[in-house]
Amino acid sequence: MADIHIERAHSMSLAQARQIAIDWMAQAQDKFDLSCEHEAGESRDEVQFSRPGMTGTLAITADKLEVEAELGFLLSAFKDKIEGEITKQIDRLLAAQANAS
Repeated sequence: MADIHIERAHSMSLAQARQIAIDWMAQAQDKFDLSCEHEAGESRDEVQFSRPGMTGTLAITADKLEVEAELGFLLSAFKDKIEGEITKQIDRLLAAQANAS
């Protein structure tokens, strides 16, 4: 089971949601020093991310964004802070996209 699970419904197109994922990747690489790989699909995209002590995925579909992350022993002490930061980033990106539409 994931240490962190964040799910957000949206009403964007897959292309718009894909851009959210790309923007999140850039922020996550800078803020959390994550290594990210994006794999685009026909109906679902997935971003694999990792760093020492943390691995996870951001899944993107036409109706939701879902983050699941596993934290190592040392980072598990900061679970609430990490989860809060990821949630804040995703919510901010979703709000910006909604305001742009």
